[in-house]
Amino acid sequence: MDRSDPAVPVVVVGGDLAYATAGPLRAEIDRLLAGRPTTLVFDFGDLQFMDSTGLSVIVHTWREGQQAGTAIELRAVPRFLETILDLTGVTGLLDRAPVDDTAGHPAPGSTASA
Repeated sequence: MDRSDPAVPVVVVGGDLAYATAGPLRAEIDRLLAGRPTTLVFDFGDLQFMDSTGLSVIVHTWREGQQAGTAIELRAVPRFLETILDLTGVTGLLDRAPVDDTAGHPAPGSTASA
């Protein structure tokens, strides 16, 4: 993990992203998203292989990022991963801006006036 900018954590994913390695990565992602960064970056520069479990980690991160108001950015995406993301429609998900749950809604305990 690159900690050069704590406001924008970078998760470096290398080797194989598969069933055996997905659990610890998902736990780290959940920990990072709990801090509600504006952006979370995946760096896939050293990724060699990814199975469906790895794809589910990316989708999980997007879904949780939507709820936290965190944009998910992918860097150094290898061609094989780019193809998988395009074929599964995940690229379209990642292009969506995070939902701001607070927009248009008063904070809990506050009163709205017209």
